Amino acid sequence: MEIFLYVLAAIVALIIVLGLIAPNSYQVKRSIIINHTLPETFTYLKSIKNQDNWSPWKKKDPNMTQTFEGTDGEIGFISKWKGNKDVGEGEQEIVSIVENESIDTELRFFKPWKSHSIGHLLVDKVDDNQTLVTWGFSGRNPFPFNIFMLFFNFEKAVGKDFEEGLKSLKNILENK
Repeated sequence: MEIFLYVLAAIVALIIVLGLIAPNSYQVKRSIIINHTLPETFTYLKSIKNQDNWSPWKKKDPNMTQTFEGTDGEIGFISKWKGNKDVGEGEQEIVSIVENESIDTELRFFKPWKSHSIGHLLVDKVDDNQTLVTWGFSGRNPFPFNIFMLFFNFEKAVGKDFEEGLKSLKNILENK
């Protein structure tokens, strides 16, 4: 019994130490230059429903069910989804729009695990016919879930999806 208590204490101590050294926040972002005017690019991005055309997650589950609340492209618009194990279940709400600069959304994931993030779409004028689009999101990992970040390269895994989505967005806008 004494050995069991020592082992249990060691496991608890290890979890506490890992929780203290593990990152408690995350940020992933990627950018691409699109040969398209900034105002037209921003207008396209502002419509959350347009993400179905370029989102890598829509490609992972083209049969996901979606519902919408509010007016697309305006603060308060909510897109809800339920999909397969690759996309899970959640919702995205437009929480901020700065015309021709940024769109922020609140991402609430319910499955496969609960989490909350802030999504960002930023546009910057490169020249009259080129726009830099930056897509990303950030959030916090509470203890003990932050320990998972020590063993999973979130930046690399999600970053690949962002790169794929931005390439699709570029293709769509440049061929309009």
